[in-house]
Amino acid sequence: MGDYSCSPIGYMATPFRDRFGIPRQPRLAPHAHGELRLLRPYDRPEAVRGLEGFSHVWLSFVFHQTGAWWSPTVRPPRLGGNRRVGVFASRSPFRPNRLGLSLVELLGVDTRDGVRLTFGGVDLLDGTPVLDIKPYLPSIESEPAARSGFADRAPPQLAVELSAAAARQLSQYQSNWPDLAPLLAEVLAQDPRPAYADDPCRSYGFRLFDLEIRWRCSGGTAIVEQIFEVHGV
Repeated sequence: MGDYSCSPIGYMATPFRDRFGIPRQPRLAPHAHGELRLLRPYDRPEAVRGLEGFSHVWLSFVFHQTGAWWSPTVRPPRLGGNRRVGVFASRSPFRPNRLGLSLVELLGVDTRDGVRLTFGGVDLLDGTPVLDIKPYLPSIESEPAARSGFADRAPPQLAVELSAAAARQLSQYQSNWPDLAPLLAEVLAQDPRPAYADDPCRSYGFRLFDLEIRWRCSGGTAIVEQIFEVHGV
């Protein structure tokens, strides 16, 4: 049968510290930057020789916080969370082998001390194990006439507003995280609520960098109510 075991080549560092709030697809939040330091023995400069010539790469990774179970059918958020499709007709993390595939922008290749790769538009949880990197080839892999099933159009986006308190708090943290404002807007525009949630009075929270973001949704607008730093979590 052969040996099909896999070992990570590195672990992603991203702004997303919990699953809630992560964009549901890659490149929906261009300011979501991630960094991958390759582990030994993969951290040799010759292993990434020529990679800087590609603008985008595929990352093969493991959904490491989904648990060991899988489901033959899932409820995609695109269908409002109330219609089931087969797991193999979805990008759900609850898969037999928990494998994921993400197309991201390659922003930098640094080989001065091992190998450090920087990506844009990531949709991965901080600490995600990466199994492989492959360059994206648009002349072969882009199919403009391809059908997209139930995901045949871009998802609708929310407008994003900040309360006066949140605006003051945001400015306070800008020096630590210069991309915080555009990243926050990109994440909330995708409406990270569960598909069944529509209570305008309910408050939601998620982690971004070392910050807790508290927000609610009113109609087609996400309103950020509070931003504060969390420690030791």
